[in-house]
Amino acid sequence: MKKRIFGPLLPVLGVLLGILLGFKFPGSKVKDELVMQMLTSSLSAVHFAPKNFNDEFSGKMFDMYLERLDYNKKFLLQEDVEELKKLRNTIDDDINNGSFKFFSKAHELITMRTKESETYYKDALMNPFEFSSEEEIETDPKKLLFCKTKDELKESWRKSMKYQVLIRVNSMIDEKEKADSTKKYVPDAAAINEMEIKAREKVGKSNEDFFYRLSRLDRTDRYNGFLNCIANMYDPHTEFFPPKDKKNFDIQMSGQLEGIGAQLQERDGAIKVSSIVPGSASWKQGQLKAGDIIQKVAQGDKDPVDVTEMKLDDAIELIRGKKGTEVRLTIKKPDGNIIVIPIIRDVVVLEETYARSSVIKSGNKKIGFIHLPSFYADFRKPGGRTCSKDIKAELEKLKEDNVDGIIIDLRNNGGGSLQDVIRMMGLFIQKGPVVQVMSRDNDKPKVYGDDDPGIVYDGPLAIMVNENSASASEILAAAVQDYKRGVIIGSKTTFGKGTVQQFVNLDEYLLPQFDSLKPVGEVKLTIQKFYRINGGSTQLKGVVPDIILPDIYKYIEDGEKDLDFPLPYDEVSKASFSDWSNKSDLNSLRQKSEKRVKDEKRFQLINEWADILKKEKDETKYSMQLDKFRKFMKERDAQSKQYEKINEERKLEISIPKADKTLIEGDSIKLSRNNDWFKNIRKDVYIWESLNIISDMK
Repeated sequence: MKKRIFGPLLPVLGVLLGILLGFKFPGSKVKDELVMQMLTSSLSAVHFAPKNFNDEFSGKMFDMYLERLDYNKKFLLQEDVEELKKLRNTIDDDINNGSFKFFSKAHELITMRTKESETYYKDALMNPFEFSSEEEIETDPKKLLFCKTKDELKESWRKSMKYQVLIRVNSMIDEKEKADSTKKYVPDAAAINEMEIKAREKVGKSNEDFFYRLSRLDRTDRYNGFLNCIANMYDPHTEFFPPKDKKNFDIQMSGQLEGIGAQLQERDGAIKVSSIVPGSASWKQGQLKAGDIIQKVAQGDKDPVDVTEMKLDDAIELIRGKKGTEVRLTIKKPDGNIIVIPIIRDVVVLEETYARSSVIKSGNKKIGFIHLPSFYADFRKPGGRTCSKDIKAELEKLKEDNVDGIIIDLRNNGGGSLQDVIRMMGLFIQKGPVVQVMSRDNDKPKVYGDDDPGIVYDGPLAIMVNENSASASEILAAAVQDYKRGVIIGSKTTFGKGTVQQFVNLDEYLLPQFDSLKPVGEVKLTIQKFYRINGGSTQLKGVVPDIILPDIYKYIEDGEKDLDFPLPYDEVSKASFSDWSNKSDLNSLRQKSEKRVKDEKRFQLINEWADILKKEKDETKYSMQLDKFRKFMKERDAQSKQYEKINEERKLEISIPKADKTLIEGDSIKLSRNNDWFKNIRKDVYIWESLNIISDMK
């Protein structure tokens, strides 16, 4: 695999490096051009769907880069945008010629306007804000236009500062109300003025830190962002990683580091959570999710630091910390809600990153429940721990307990080892294809399947998925569905990532005379696409469950299809396979489930909450009149409390598999963790309905 993928890259890079030997530019420019040529050559030689660098490419990349350059429209003026538009169709020429005309102009303008804007926020905070007159602010940058004049931009900064102060004043009043035992606290004008002064001071410090971080962004930082835009034009998962960013990409706050256990990425001027490490502090706390945007970071009860537009490594340094200390993250959810999440830093508990099982009593039946957080595999050593081996072991434990059916929970499972998906599917069928894989230079896909005729478990099977089940999770769910081997239960569709990526370390291809330029970075390239054995792709469409349950985020678009420039959906020929002989009657299962869902209060609340979140997502303009703002926030908080019943704990008889009793019951820490897990299961209405569904299966 490695040799086949990298082979075409070597001669291309050799030619480029030979040309670069004659360059007379200063060292920094040589490195900039070198990295661009290596990046674009690797994209052209290796990417699954190479593109032409032409005017169409330039226009689309211009829009992407401009949005990332000034996402909140707080720096550039419309005249700056017009000046850059003159170069809209020249980006391809810059790439082909190794020049930097567009990038240099963009860097020059954003640097100049950033310095000017620093005076705007300071001027806005010089005088007190009053919150009695009616004034609104639009918080969605996509609904804003670039300011035409400096006066308009100054006004935009004034409103932004006023809104930030208003939020802090509102929080101060809330704290006073909570502390008042009589519950009759009403601040007078003097109290509000005092709060406004304190809030303005804190907003000033926050923005001072923000502009300090911006001042540290140099030409190299901006250039790396420009290169990443070139890579992202190919698909959302193809990226350029300068050395620091690659290091941060690899950091998962696991057992080797103390922190919160969230993998982060920098996107559109924001720090975004790309995944949560199973078993980590964030995973156990439960509120932080993939797709969340981190706006501020506070050390315990200290003032929060704004991380918007912060360097990724700087943000990670703020979030990381010693075990037992608290970090408070101000989070913007995909639906627009902003909440503060307190997390006690910890060392990732490795046991909780692996598959584990329990036995749940459902009516007069015993159901085995397996949670698989990822498709893990230890590639560093032969015979290392893999998820397929662990799932086999859990299945055998549950069989010893004579369970009547088994549920495998793949919700929020972002994927992993392809080989383990194939082996895992083989535990449930005699033999046959599992997935098809198409490479760039192939005329037809290669079929990967299970050749072992043995079956570990042949009873009723259900797979739980949601919108964050991706890649390998989708392959397993699709194979189970295509074989009609079990029933797939979940939200309207899975994530829709049907591609595979591989890193190329550019340092490995540098000639010795360029050693002084190291490190130059790495490129993550999409090299293949997955296809179901029925011929369809999981790309964009994902896997549509056999039984769809109500979902709080059903109106929030957050899948592969909602990312920039995803690869298209397509189909290949169907592989040869036969349906499972003892398949379930899906129509009957759906009808019974629909009746239960309709009568279940928690699902009714979920549907209601989904409607509210959709409405809140669309409402992005807020009043800055204090009484109106407080009324709005109180109504939102009241709504949130009303729907806390969704997570009410239900009575469920849950036990450890007999094979694990001695191991777990003899360890107080493991027993405590297991009891916490059981508590979460009892709160989970989706598990409750999945138990009912599999109990209905023959």
